[in-house]
Amino acid sequence: MQRILGYDALQVGLAYLPLTVVMGTMSFRFAGQLNLRFGPQATLVPAMVFIVAGLLLLARTPVDATYAIDLLPPMILIGLGAGLGFPSLMTLAMSGATASDSGLASGLVNTSVQVGGAIGLAVLATLATERTDGRLADGDSAASALNSGYHLAYLIGAGLVLVAIAVAVNVLRSLVPEAATEPIAEAIEGPRIRALPLPAFAEAPGGGCVETGMRVVIGCGGCAASAPS
Repeated sequence: MQRILGYDALQVGLAYLPLTVVMGTMSFRFAGQLNLRFGPQATLVPAMVFIVAGLLLLARTPVDATYAIDLLPPMILIGLGAGLGFPSLMTLAMSGATASDSGLASGLVNTSVQVGGAIGLAVLATLATERTDGRLADGDSAASALNSGYHLAYLIGAGLVLVAIAVAVNVLRSLVPEAATEPIAEAIEGPRIRALPLPAFAEAPGGGCVETGMRVVIGCGGCAASAPS
């Protein structure tokens, strides 16, 4: 935005505001409810589809792009995907952790997100710079060359998210049958009841009878009399 469209720092910050608002609204207001209703498996894949759609829209932005038509729709889509996907991803990542390992698992997930994002940004920036330098060497204008480099970065990012979608679908599909069989097995087994021997005093007639206070006698082993009225 700054180098191609000529936005200043304040305009760039305001331009990213819709993405931030949508992402925060989805995270704090709707992601939890959707995860409880449909499960994190069912919300993670659509979230990544939103991100892919946003990146593909950014990959077609012209040099003389307008904010409302060319930039706002992909930002809203990326905000929807990020706000819905990150809570689902964190829920899935922490679902298999025990109580004693929850802190370690949370730290590993957050570290992976931060380090992976930094490495990914470095790789994409390098590829975009090489594409830009090549276009400049071919005689393109600076704005056109920069735009072409950004397009390459967006397309590679969209391809990586597509790979993530394929991995998520295969992994989650293999996990669903295992999770679905556990309640069924518990329902078939039913509650476990263990029979205990009667105490010695219950062997005699009337032994072990207890009056509850409501003219009901509870007995074990030989109680035949009713409570006095």
